[in-house]
Amino acid sequence: MPLDLSPLWISLKTSLLATFITFFLGIAAAYWMLGYRGKAKSLIEGIFIAPLILPPTVVGFLLLLFFGKNGPVGKLMQTFDFTIVFTWYGAAIAATVVSFPLMYKTALGAFEQIDGNLLRVARTLGATEKTIFWRISLPLALPGILAATTLAFARALGEFGATLMLAGNIPGQTQTIPMAIYFAVEAGAMDEAWFWAIAIMVISLSGIIGVNFWQEVREKKRAGEAGGTGEAGGEIFYRPDFGFESRGLFVEIEKILPSFHLKVAFSSNEQPLGLLGGSGAGKSMILRCLAGIETPTRGRIVLNGRVLFDSEKGINVPSRDRRIGFLVQNYALFPHMTVAQNIAFGLPKGLSAGSIRVQVEELLLNMQLQGLGDRYPHQLSGGQQQRVALARALASQPEALLLDEPFSALDTHLRSQLEQQMTKTLADYQGVTLFVTHNMEEAYRLCPNLLVLEHGRAVHHGSKYDIFECPMTVGVAQITGCKNFSRIILQSPQQVEATDWDCTLQVVEATNSQLSHIGIRAHQIILTNDSSCENTFPCWLVRTSETPHRMTLFLKLHSAANNSQDYHLQAEVFKEKWITIKDKPFPWYVRLDPLRLILME
Repeated sequence: MPLDLSPLWISLKTSLLATFITFFLGIAAAYWMLGYRGKAKSLIEGIFIAPLILPPTVVGFLLLLFFGKNGPVGKLMQTFDFTIVFTWYGAAIAATVVSFPLMYKTALGAFEQIDGNLLRVARTLGATEKTIFWRISLPLALPGILAATTLAFARALGEFGATLMLAGNIPGQTQTIPMAIYFAVEAGAMDEAWFWAIAIMVISLSGIIGVNFWQEVREKKRAGEAGGTGEAGGEIFYRPDFGFESRGLFVEIEKILPSFHLKVAFSSNEQPLGLLGGSGAGKSMILRCLAGIETPTRGRIVLNGRVLFDSEKGINVPSRDRRIGFLVQNYALFPHMTVAQNIAFGLPKGLSAGSIRVQVEELLLNMQLQGLGDRYPHQLSGGQQQRVALARALASQPEALLLDEPFSALDTHLRSQLEQQMTKTLADYQGVTLFVTHNMEEAYRLCPNLLVLEHGRAVHHGSKYDIFECPMTVGVAQITGCKNFSRIILQSPQQVEATDWDCTLQVVEATNSQLSHIGIRAHQIILTNDSSCENTFPCWLVRTSETPHRMTLFLKLHSAANNSQDYHLQAEVFKEKWITIKDKPFPWYVRLDPLRLILME
C-alpha cells in the first residue's frame, strides 16, 4: 500500500465534481435534443458525441488550446489572475468533457423510451411542459438516468489522456489514480500499480453493481405486486357541470403529409359522433389535430364558441388550454403514479388537498374503482385501466371527449361489459364526444351519428340509420359490412342489369344517373321455395364458412360452380335455418328483395 493516498482523494474529488456537472448538463441537453427538430440536429449531435469517439489526447489537446494562456478562456482567466491548466480544476474539466457523451446518450435513450402518449395525454389534461418534465418524464426516465450517472462517474474516474494534457501529473495536486498507475508501472513499482488498479476497479464496479441491484429489486417488486383483480359490475356515470350558451364542435381542417392528405369538414353536438373507417383513413389524425397534438396545415377548429385553431388568424391554442379529454388506445396511464394520483393529475389546478381527495374518491366510486386508489396501473386489469383513464379524462371537466378505439385492447367478454358502461357514461356526459373505431357494430351501438372516412376524406356524414340503410358509395357499404356487390347498367328507372351477377334486377326507382353499383347485405338474402317471385334465381352452393351461430353460404347463380372461388353471392343464415335446407337438392332458389337492394355510386 503506497504511503501517499492523494491520487485517491484527487480522483474522487474531480470525478464527483465532473459527475455533478455532467448530471445537469447531460439531462438538459438530452431533454432539449429530444424535442429539437432543427436542421442542425446532426451537427449538434456530433459535437456532443465527439469526446466519446476522439482519442483522449486529441480531446486534451483541444482543451489545452481552449484553456491555455493563449486560448480564449485562458486569456479571460488571466485578467482575474486565475488559471485552469495544471490544476485539479483542469482535471475536473477534462473528466467532465469525456464523461458528458455517456451521460447525454444514456439519458436521451431513457427519455426516448417513454411512451409519447403519456406526454400527449398530460398536455390535454392541462399540464405545462415544466410539470410534464418534473412529474412524468424525469420520474419515468430515472432508472436510465441513474445508470447514465454511474457510467459517467466511472468514465470520469478512469480518465487519463485528456487529464494529462490539461492538468499534467503533479503529485499531490493533479495526479489521479490512472496516472498513478501509469507512472508506477513505468517506475517498476508493480505492487503500487496493483493497489491503484484494484482500487479503481472496486470503486467503478461498486457503483455499477449497486445501480443494477437497485433496478433488479425494483423490477422484482413490480412483478410481485402485479396481478389484476376481477371486474366490478355496476353503472358508470358522471355529470360534469357545464353552463355554455352555445355548444358544439365545428371542424374544417386539412393536414398534408408526404404520404397522406387529410381534408375533412364536419360538426358535432352532444350526441356521440362515431368516426368510422379502415386503418389509415385519418380517424386518429383528426383526434390528434383536435387535441392539439398535431397541427393542421390549414383550417379552423371551434369548440363551444372558442376558436382552438385558425390558420388564417394564426390561432393555435396549446393542448393544455383546449379543455379536451383524450382517451388513447393503450390508456396512457402514468406507470409511476397510483390510480388516485393518475385521476388527481386531471383535476383543475389550484385545488386544496381536501378537495382533491373528495373529488378523486367520488370519481373512484362512480367508476366502480373503490379500494383501488393506492394501486399502480400494472396491478389493474385491462378494464380497470380503461376506467381509470376515463375517470382521469373526465376529472378535468373537458368540453369535448375524444375516444380513440378504447376497446381495442380488451377481450370480447370484457369489451361487451365496458361498452354497455360506456354507453351509460356518454348518455350522462354533457360535452361533445368523438368515438374512433373501425368496428361497424361498435360504432352502431354507441353512436347515433357517424362520419365515414376513406383515405382522409369524409365520404358520408349522417345518422347511423341513413348510413347503414342507404350507403352512398361502395366504400361506405363495405365499411358498414356489405359483402355483395355488382357493377350495373341502368336499363330503366326500375330495372338494372347486374353484370357481375349475370342477372337483371327490378329495383326501387333509380333516378341518379351516377349510380354504378348495386349491393345487398348477406343476412338480407332470402332462400325460398317459390321461384315465381321477382328477382328470384336458381343457385348452387359452392362452399360454406361457419361461425358459432351462423353459416355463411357462398352461392353461384344459374349454374354449378367450377371451383371454390366461383361464386356470386354470400348469404348468412342462422344454424337452425341451415339444418332445414342443407340436404335439399339443387338448384336452390335465392330472392333479392328490391327493397333490400342498395344502389350506390
